[in-house]
Amino acid sequence: MENQVPPDVAQKKLIAGILGIILGSLGIHKFILGYNVEGIIMLLVSLLTCGFGATVMGIIGLIEGIIYLATPDDRFYETYIMNKKGWF
Repeated sequence: MENQVPPDVAQKKLIAGILGIILGSLGIHKFILGYNVEGIIMLLVSLLTCGFGATVMGIIGLIEGIIYLATPDDRFYETYIMNKKGWF
């Protein structure tokens, strides 16, 4: 049985991917996908380390943004929406 991909998945994927690339250190792309705990972790690491952790979180966001944009819609839906894979 093949999963039906909701029509808003492509838009959510695009927004999360772009925000991951541009503002990855703040974890905003995580909040877009409903990963509140992961988003708070990224935001707090960036803020509480006076910006030093923002570099690492920015790299993670960049990688995740590229992965999101390169993943086909059906696989993105299955992996990140249905199965809730929080990291990479």
